[in-house]
Amino acid sequence: VQLVESGGGLVQAGGSLRLSCAASGSIFSINAMGWYRQAPGKERELVAASSSGGSTYYADSVKGRFTISRDNAKNTLYLQMNSLKPEDTAMYYCAASMAPPKVAMFEYDYWGQGTQVTVFS
Repeated sequence: VQLVESGGGLVQAGGSLRLSCAASGSIFSINAMGWYRQAPGKERELVAASSSGGSTYYADSVKGRFTISRDNAKNTLYLQMNSLKPEDTAMYYCAASMAPPKVAMFEYDYWGQGTQVTVFS
């Protein structure tokens, strides 16, 4: 599975960005996909996840502001980020999971190269 992110950039606080993740390869085996982020000096954090069964997960810090979605016809995962804050600044990574459905949203096997999001006040 290959994952390629795009859509990062520099945005003012309160603004919006939409990240995209194009998946290719053995995508029929993917049970969940998610977005992680990692800021300098901080641990990697699961921001949002979406299972093939339709379940979603959001970190408390982004609930109500971020929305994860997927376009199965385009094999693309999205992360719509609204009301961005400086603390959202991080490298954002797309990830895909082949794990069993019960744990797939929290265990990942494949990673993209990341896209930088920088929010300034």
